[in-house]
Amino acid sequence: MGRYVARRLLQMIPVFLGSTFLIFMMMYVLPGDPVRALMGEQAYDPTVVENIRHDLGLDRPWWWQYGHYLGGLFQGDFGTEIASKREVADIIADAFPVTIRLTLFAFVFMVVVGIGLGVVAGLRPDSVRDRGLLTLTLVLISMPSFVLGYLMQYIFAFQLQMITPTVQDSESFGDLFLPAIVLGSLSLAYVARLTRTSMAENLRADYMRTAVAKGLPRRRVVGVHLMRNSLIPVVTFLGTDIGNLMTGAIVTEGIFNVQGVGNAIFEALTRREGATVVGIASLIVIVYLFTSLLVDLLYAVLDPRIRYA
Repeated sequence: MGRYVARRLLQMIPVFLGSTFLIFMMMYVLPGDPVRALMGEQAYDPTVVENIRHDLGLDRPWWWQYGHYLGGLFQGDFGTEIASKREVADIIADAFPVTIRLTLFAFVFMVVVGIGLGVVAGLRPDSVRDRGLLTLTLVLISMPSFVLGYLMQYIFAFQLQMITPTVQDSESFGDLFLPAIVLGSLSLAYVARLTRTSMAENLRADYMRTAVAKGLPRRRVVGVHLMRNSLIPVVTFLGTDIGNLMTGAIVTEGIFNVQGVGNAIFEALTRREGATVVGIASLIVIVYLFTSLLVDLLYAVLDPRIRYA
């Protein structure tokens, strides 16, 4: 197991370098000159622009810029915004905990409700509750997140007046509850369907008939034998979906005015602040890589037949 983990950690290095390189090139090389964009339509002195570009290293070759950025990144320096002169690390320190909190709320809601609905429907395939689950999840999958967000906001904030239309305190669970439901609803539909399908298939497996023939209690048959094998594809989806929740928070945070990573990326894109976008994206890549490693390790816990050399 230790050698497998070490090998996976080494494999993360080229993946991380390749991901950050692509993001860096898209933000710094392809869009054009961010200093000229900062000047806008107003008249400017070309000498001043060149001096700013020189101070920021934007007049250097792209490979030097990437190497300089990468060297600073490994030292915890994510760069500095051009307009505000604010350290990107400070922006991440303010925004990332909010998005992590929102993502965790959405993740818990997705896991508890999604797996619960999938188990209830999967134990009775082709029943009324099974068809009801398939219909509900189809509606959630078909509905864009911004439509669901505005719909929930209209019902619970403007009609029922149970909450405020926008988040007032990003540290309050009550304020983040509705945005978390909106953020996790699409993933909840996939989790419920995956759980339902896996449970229905494994119900017909030979090991299930053997467990029932041995006279084991139904709780043990379902909770130990059926659930552990049925959750493997669900765990795979959950591991990869953590990063999707963080990136999908851009729309949700915009609707509910949550001051998180999504809002920071949106504002940075409008101002063409490449350092902020690349810094936040690099952090999300790291989250992706470590969650995928954690998922692979959980396979061995769920299925004892899986062993890593």
